[in-house]
Amino acid sequence: MARGLGKGLDAFFTEIEDQNGEKIEEVELVKCRPNPYQPRKVFEADAIEELKESIQEHGILQPLIVRNSIRGYEIVVGERRYRAAKEANLETIPVIIKELTDEQMMELALLENIQREDLTPIEEATAYERLINELGTTQDQLAKRLGKSRSHIANLVRLLSLPDDIIVLINNHSISMGHGRALLGLKDKQKLKPIVNRIVKEKLNVRQVETLINELNHQQPKPKKKVKKDIFIAERENHLKEYFGTNVTINKGKKKGKIEIEFFSDDDLNRILDKME
Repeated sequence: MARGLGKGLDAFFTEIEDQNGEKIEEVELVKCRPNPYQPRKVFEADAIEELKESIQEHGILQPLIVRNSIRGYEIVVGERRYRAAKEANLETIPVIIKELTDEQMMELALLENIQREDLTPIEEATAYERLINELGTTQDQLAKRLGKSRSHIANLVRLLSLPDDIIVLINNHSISMGHGRALLGLKDKQKLKPIVNRIVKEKLNVRQVETLINELNHQQPKPKKKVKKDIFIAERENHLKEYFGTNVTINKGKKKGKIEIEFFSDDDLNRILDKME
């Protein structure tokens, strides 16, 4: 791993400039493309517009980090600045060209966005899961490298086990991460949709949802009413049990019925068939 990844972007920039002696270059904007490992899927239009105005007035104050690729340059850090520069119709942008592995690309993109603290919980969870799966690391190792608690990473990744429609609601802020964590505790998953509908419609807070789920989890199923069997049917069952030497059940429906005869082995089945013949 590149030195400084666990210490934050400032340390990373310092190492690039001071230790590696790499210089800032101007490259054509059209030759740059977004980081394929970018965890952020949605960029706020207002924030990009504000940054565009700043760039038009002051220029790009901090260079982007890029790496060479077959089709030009891949942006490692600075996709907001890249998007704002496109909106400002810049022809070139300042960059530091760095040799980085896919692993380093993924970690830097996640680190940059986490430090801004405006990733959605689902974007952050997806990034963690991708790092764990593609880098072959554990949640504990990832937590240490990113300066997060293991429980924070575990709780976020667990959100991805929710149904897709609920994940979408968390991602667009219709329900919160806390709501999502509470929903994970529901035993009967068939009740998820009606509960989520209640959360949105009645604006239930997380504590209310936790209480509701606790009540649902401890509900006792209603005992089925025992139907008293017809005396004639019961008598015929007993007669067949004695004849076949095994349990026999007669179920009489409104339009049709069935007789069930139990057997426990092939020999037992052949014995019963012989008696039936």
